[in-house]
Amino acid sequence: MWSELTKAIAQINISADWLGIRVVKETSSTCHVRDGIPQSNGKFSTMGFMLEVMVNGCIGYAATNSLAMQDLQAAAQKAYTQALAASEWWIHPFKAESERPKVVGQYISPFLKPFDALSPGEINDLLVRVCHTLRVSDQIVQTLANTTTSERETWFVSSNGSEVYQKFMFFATHYGATAQDGAIVQQRTHNGLQANCYQGGLELFQEDNLWLQVLSVGEQAVELLTAEECPTTRTALVLAPDQMMLQIHESVGHPVEIDRILGDERNYAGGSFVNQSDFGTLVYGSPLMNITFDPTVLGEFASYGFDDTGAVATREYLIKEGVLQRGLGSLESQARASVPGVACARASSWNRPAIDRMANLNLEPGESSFEEVIAGIEHGVYMESNRSWSIDDRRYKFQFGCEYAKLIENGKLTKTLRNPNYRATTPEFWHSLVKVGNSSTWEMYGTPYCGKGEPNQAIWVGHGSPICVFANVEVFGGG
Repeated sequence: MWSELTKAIAQINISADWLGIRVVKETSSTCHVRDGIPQSNGKFSTMGFMLEVMVNGCIGYAATNSLAMQDLQAAAQKAYTQALAASEWWIHPFKAESERPKVVGQYISPFLKPFDALSPGEINDLLVRVCHTLRVSDQIVQTLANTTTSERETWFVSSNGSEVYQKFMFFATHYGATAQDGAIVQQRTHNGLQANCYQGGLELFQEDNLWLQVLSVGEQAVELLTAEECPTTRTALVLAPDQMMLQIHESVGHPVEIDRILGDERNYAGGSFVNQSDFGTLVYGSPLMNITFDPTVLGEFASYGFDDTGAVATREYLIKEGVLQRGLGSLESQARASVPGVACARASSWNRPAIDRMANLNLEPGESSFEEVIAGIEHGVYMESNRSWSIDDRRYKFQFGCEYAKLIENGKLTKTLRNPNYRATTPEFWHSLVKVGNSSTWEMYGTPYCGKGEPNQAIWVGHGSPICVFANVEVFGGG
């Protein structure tokens, strides 16, 4: 591939200030089983080329799925024409030396077992067994299990000498059970909707404790049928890492995206309550709040060495001791907004331009064990696994629901509660953070469903967090 791309960069004939070619080759496989019966097995492959051209401070884009020289030339010419036309009305003039610097390197996902270590039939057999194991009672009326694997290779070259190769191996699994007793219906899944997403191989599926986890999900689905409704009150709220994943994503990740703050997303996905002038000064939460952007975490779903424009990925604090430090903004957005950002220009495929995206956003651990966190609470509610979410288009007011909860009384987990929900505003909520679990409580999850942009781009993100305690939060029941 390198020889073809180097040849193309040399032979494409346009009078641009800068030219880049990003290649994406991806193969994905899915297996779905319901009630122990295989529903579908699919395999999807795609490959194509995105050409970026910088002319008079503007960038144009065009994509093609052909490596033929005449098609690459045509795409480059289209991107050139687009950039030249836009340059008459540019908002900010970009420079190749700052927004597209030369970079050389590679990144490869860690893995132990390749995806072909098991045949599709063997994977289906495992998923069938998962469904059977979930069915712990006749009150289980539906079981689901699925896996998705994706192997993605990317190449990036540019007219100023960039050469970046990255190979990603993504693995996602999901299983759950629905229980029913008359009019009462409850669902329990393994950590919520498709949260078990990582980089690695099939070793991520064949964990030693897999069958104990599956059995627990089925048992908790039945347990919820006779559980008390979550009370309506203001109390201490303890969130497990699999719910903190969504909390971080919606009330931290999206509000600090610089292109959203600049207004690029308002037509599709809303803006943000954060302003450009807030960086370095806004007290976003309590001093216990430390959020990092970190694509360097081994095995986390959105780890990488370079973003899709070649910027080198590094660990950076977005929020440190409660104060907003920098935004989720690419080199382009940083230049436009004069705000510090990160290497986060990412595209969902070869036929999409890279835009500001979340990657791995993690809440750093504190000092308390799980037992110490719970022991310090006289009355509260502990919640796990997201079930529903709602947040306004400024990422300010929100209401989230979970699958499973426990009442906390006098420092102990007691009764199981069903239909737990909580609501707050983003600043109020994060200022109420009073305790953060230590590294023994820290867990990472991910999702492939973060949507943004027009045309839409669904992209993979990762979030890690310890257990957290929030004081005086409004919680309530209701399905």
